[in-house]
Formats: sequence, structure tokens, C-alpha cells
Amino acid sequence: MPPIQNVPFDQLKIGMEAAHSRTLRPEDLFIYASSSGNMNPMHLPDEDGDGDGQPEAVAPGMWVASLISAVLGCELPGPGTLYQSQTLRFVGRAHAGDELTVKVRLTDKGPDRLVSFDTWVEKADGSRVLEGEAQVIAPERSMTFRPEEMPGLTLQRHVHFDRLLAEAEPLKAVPTAVVAPEKGEALAGAILAAQHTLIEPVLVGHAVRIAEAAAEKGIDLSPYRLVDIRDHALAAQEAVRMVHAREVAAIMKGDLHTDVLLHEIVKRDGGLRRGGRRLSHVFVMDVPGLDHLLMVTDAAINIAPDLAAKADIIQNAIDLAHALGIKQPKVGVLSAVEVVNPAIPSTLDAAVLSKMAERGQITGGLVDGPLAMDNAVNIAAAATKGIQSLVAGRADILAVPNLESGNMLAKELTFLAHAEAGGVVMGAKCPIILTSRADDDKARLVSCAVALLAAHDAGLMQGAGA
Repeated sequence: MPPIQNVPFDQLKIGMEAAHSRTLRPEDLFIYASSSGNMNPMHLPDEDGDGDGQPEAVAPGMWVASLISAVLGCELPGPGTLYQSQTLRFVGRAHAGDELTVKVRLTDKGPDRLVSFDTWVEKADGSRVLEGEAQVIAPERSMTFRPEEMPGLTLQRHVHFDRLLAEAEPLKAVPTAVVAPEKGEALAGAILAAQHTLIEPVLVGHAVRIAEAAAEKGIDLSPYRLVDIRDHALAAQEAVRMVHAREVAAIMKGDLHTDVLLHEIVKRDGGLRRGGRRLSHVFVMDVPGLDHLLMVTDAAINIAPDLAAKADIIQNAIDLAHALGIKQPKVGVLSAVEVVNPAIPSTLDAAVLSKMAERGQITGGLVDGPLAMDNAVNIAAAATKGIQSLVAGRADILAVPNLESGNMLAKELTFLAHAEAGGVVMGAKCPIILTSRADDDKARLVSCAVALLAAHDAGLMQGAGA
């Protein structure tokens, strides 16, 4: 920000004016509600405050009034000014998206550096939202303030996941075999997704335990098909059979070990592997402050993938990105450094994977590496290192060297950067939803939404269903 210069009392003249314009963003309403404690739904962008079926997103009156304070404190008289009084007359309403202009005009100078201003706030069409008069104590001497040290704010809002859910919920629910939903959380997650019309669950597992889990959570099982199989491996086999029979178009993990489920899926005979493609997990993450979805792969299945496996992992992630509406996803292949170093094998793999993409062995996206984490996601960091790339600083997909680094990265984003995370397993004949006991409701819903979008994109919904 540029430095702020004040106008001391002895330089003020009657009739002097100042103005400042800004657009009221939905984020401003959330920040004001959080800082002031005013949770009136009339002032929240996603809430219906008066029961008419539409969100109002009305700017709080005192938020609008605070814009006057900003002009008086930063422009005229500027730094060093102190409020004495302010009258307010609300003559209109502002809403999220409105461009507001604050204007002040000096009307009087009194003793003890007391000065008076006419103040008003108007919309782009000139209609006024607020009028009033301010009295302030003007600064005595000239000064300049440099606001570089002001900390920034990151709003912990997951708008990208909201968009995914909005895109997925109108679609036909994906028939899904939910394997061993025999604990309350596992069952509740599947039923929640069904209530949001994301999946059409077929509950495959120990019927008595499923009924006990339903009783624990107060869930009515009568709307749902239940297949009583009391062995987890056999339940996973039944889910695979249902995919082959086109009774379902997705599989969701319940309360069983992941390796038990995947063992049946990756079998050479009768499994669900698609050609020779390696299965891999893709975390889809909504990171506050990032203007796009971020995908991390593979952080759940392939422990130490070789070069061929990494190519499949990247292709799986690109395919999923297409299903989520990213037409040409940018893939940053991560390592500890951004230069090829024979002592760091992951840099060699990254360089080869980039060349494979150039030669058409990986398709549908831009692939570049090696990239360190900073210059994969931050344009300034990439520029500092002199990296010229369409991917650097803009990566949609982060391809990690191994499961350990990917798992750490995903959890760091979740627990330190307050990201929400969902995801699915790709590379099989249908998407596979692997939820975690640590997932909250939003993460479970998004994982199901991602699977639904992937199933629709792959054409799996045609003729699917029991």
C-alpha cells in the first residue's frame, strides 16, 4: 500500500473534500459478523434472514458507517485524527456486490482543533445509503504513515466445495455400494450423502450391525436396499460384482480396512482395474485464500511409486480434474528442489514425467517438474527462482514423490491451513470413495460429490442401478 499523508489542522480549509470507493464483498459480511459478534442472518451472504426464500446480504449499518471512519482517518484529515462524534441517518440499503463511495466535506473549524464534516455514502447510481455529520479532532502536525506491517486476513471459507456441491446435487444420484457401514459414522456419512441426492446407497454388510448403527444415529433404513453379508472380504467381493453387473456405479468404504476393500478391487481376475492402469487416490482440497481447487496425489495408496506408477497417478488426477470442470489442469511434480539433481531421485522422475507429457504419454494437462512446493503454488516464489513455466505458481494438481510426503502435505493443509479435503480413488472401472473417521460432514459430502461428477463424466450412469 502507498504511504498515507495527513492534512494538519492549520492547513485545513472549509470546503475541502475527500472520497473513497470500494465494492462490498460477501467476505466483508463474514468478517464483520465474526469481529463484531453480530450474527443477524439478514447480514450474511448465504442466509435467508426474513423467510422469503432468498438470501438478503444486507450490509450492516455500522459496517457502512465504518467506511466514513476510514476516509477521515486515512485521507482527510488523515493519520492522527480522533473522532469526537458522528451522527448517522440511514436512507438506503447496501447489498453484497454494490460499489459504495464515501464522501466527506469540511464544513467548520473550531477551537482545540475541532473540525466538522458533512459525511455520506452513495451507490454507483448516486443514491445515498447513509448521511450524517462528523466532528473530529484534527492532527496538529504533518505526518506520513506506511501501513506495510498490517497483517493480512484469510477468510476460512470453502467456496470451491460449495460450488462442487451445487454442481453435483441436481444430477442423478450415483448408485453406490457402501461396503460394511457397520459403525455409526460410516453409516451416517452415506445416508447424509443420500439425503443430499449425491448417492443412491446399497448397504452391503452385516445386517445386524448396520441396524445397530442406524439405531445409534436415529436413521431409518427402510428407504435403502440392504445386502446381508457378514464377512468384510465377501462384502467387498459383492460390491465388485455389483459394478460389473451395472447395479452400481461407485463404491464407498464403510467400517472395514482399506486393504481388504482394495484387495478385491485390484484382483487381476474379476477385479476393477481399468486396463493396466494403477489405482491412485486423489485428495481434492479447498484451501482458504487459494482461488482454485487444489489436488494432491497420491497420499493414500501407492507407498513408493516407480516412474510408470507416477505416470498413472498423474493421468488419474488429470482425468478427475476434467470431471470437476478444469479443462487443462496444471500438474506440478514435486520434489525438494526445482532443479534436476541426480542425488535426489524424485527430481529425475519429475523431469522424465514432464517430458512424457510433452510427448503425449500423459494427456489432457500441463505437467512440469521438478518443482518445490513454494514455486509450484506461488507465482512470486517461482519468479524469484527465475522459473518460466505455465505450471509454476499455478498448479492445480500436486504430484508428490511418495505416500509419506503426500500424506504429510494433505494433513498439513487440513490442520494448519484450515483446508477442507475430500477425495476418491481413480484408475478403476468406477470411482471409489475412501472416507476417513476424521472427516467431517462437509468432507464426506464432497467426496461423494466428486465421485458423482466423475461417474457422470465417465458415462457410468447410463443403465446403472439395481
